[in-house]
Amino acid sequence: MMSFEGLVAQLVEQCPFKALVQGSSPCQPTSLRSERKRRAKTAAPKRSEGGLRAPFEQSSELRLGKPVEMKFYYVYILQSELDERHFYSGLTGDLHSRLKKHNAGDVPHTAKFRPWRIKSAIAFTEQERAVKFERYLKSSSGRAFAKKRL
Repeated sequence: MMSFEGLVAQLVEQCPFKALVQGSSPCQPTSLRSERKRRAKTAAPKRSEGGLRAPFEQSSELRLGKPVEMKFYYVYILQSELDERHFYSGLTGDLHSRLKKHNAGDVPHTAKFRPWRIKSAIAFTEQERAVKFERYLKSSSGRAFAKKRL
């Protein structure tokens, strides 16, 4: 009598799809996705105007060795440490220096209730979206959202 492992090994040896063995089924790929991956690896590169291109050329993945500089726009909510019922929302490109300005009294609107601490900060890569979100936070429904969720 042969063991279970011996039977599986014998089946794998007889399997006509031996090169495709993946996952728990020794004779077939486990899914359509794994078959697509296998085909993508063996497919010839597509031609573009400048000749052959690498398959990763149009992907949004980061490549090692090349520094990526991104500009962030921060929408922030400050809470007064003097009176925790007071909040202020704003937009900046440099969060730490902006907080220092608020705490130094350089911003007239926030000078009365300083010092401030950052309650929430959200980073955006697109300035337009950051401006729209800040405007929303300053509306009545945005203030309710911030009070409940942020």
